[in-house]
Amino acid sequence: MILSLGLLTQQEPFSVFPVAEKLRSPVIIFVIGGPGCGKGPCCARLATKYNFYHVAVGELLREEVKKATGNSKAIKDIVLRGALVPAGYVLNLLMDNMLKTENVKGFFIDGFPREISQARLFEEVVGRLPNIVIVFDCSTETMIQRLLLRSHTGTRADDHDRIIRQRLETHYTLSEPVFTYYLQRDLLRNRCKLFSAPQAISVMLLGLPF
Repeated sequence: MILSLGLLTQQEPFSVFPVAEKLRSPVIIFVIGGPGCGKGPCCARLATKYNFYHVAVGELLREEVKKATGNSKAIKDIVLRGALVPAGYVLNLLMDNMLKTENVKGFFIDGFPREISQARLFEEVVGRLPNIVIVFDCSTETMIQRLLLRSHTGTRADDHDRIIRQRLETHYTLSEPVFTYYLQRDLLRNRCKLFSAPQAISVMLLGLPF
């Protein structure tokens, strides 16, 4: 489920040319999967190892929620419904974060794209596809258990049973078109296959020394 609120649709679009120019060369890897699948910790470790920049889109949105603005309330309401923030707003946050970086070899974009309009908008604005898209395949039961365990820390407002199940439903409903989109472009890779081979990430995908 995607919600579109007026406050969140008034973002000024980035100029395509400057964005495309800066993001033409770096390696860009999308890492997608359901909530609680483990993509965040893995991205953080790989980013540190290879001097990549780790962008956690969910964390960008949670930082926005902390700000005392009309948009922050709108985002919080969407998150607590287990729904998705409009694609244009998400892409503006992502581009702003990526364009501030300097001297990185590439990006691990964690939690993006969550639905097909985000994928297409990224390609339109940046002028290119990602180098690779990694999918974390994790059972529903495992994700629910992890999220409920995390809820005991009280750090995430959306880690509660009803919201967790809505988030998972949203993920499963909207992710299939994304998988198909990148599979047709031969960019989709499954985490289980990748990490079963010792040099999969470093050699086969990135061409980096292991």
